[in-house]
Amino acid sequence: MRNSSVKELRFHLEDENATLALGQRLAQAIALQGKGINLLLEGNLGAGKTTLVRGLVTALPGGDEARVSSPSFNIMNLYPTTPETAHFDLYRLEYQEPDESLLEFLNDDETLVVVEWVQFLDKEFWPEDSIHFVWDHCDNGRDLRLIIAGDDALSVYEAAFPQSETD
Repeated sequence: MRNSSVKELRFHLEDENATLALGQRLAQAIALQGKGINLLLEGNLGAGKTTLVRGLVTALPGGDEARVSSPSFNIMNLYPTTPETAHFDLYRLEYQEPDESLLEFLNDDETLVVVEWVQFLDKEFWPEDSIHFVWDHCDNGRDLRLIIAGDDALSVYEAAFPQSETD
């Protein structure tokens, strides 16, 4: 990321329900903003990436009809949410040149773009304005780092976690 205003935070997620709740909380903040944002997800198999997406998508307006699954074989799923959600999974495309549709979506301010396995995308293609989620395994649950870069990403974070909760 080339953005100079970067904020990093840490969370501990006890279980699947905590991961779903985080996704739901982010969905509420994104819906309040009324536009898309880029969410970059990095973690091992089974870390909770798709679980977060499921909590997020099903809590967005229109998401109650979505059947969220990892798009590992078809690379991208579109969900009829507001804002529309484009969910990419780059696991099978490790270090390949990105598809034009991914690059178009990453530059579309109106779409919520979620990229699983973002570590397989050359950083030169990463958007400057994004929330980057990095999952780390721990003995009980998961540790999660959020790296927030850019004004839109910071705005979503601040709506999801009011200042009084993070002080």
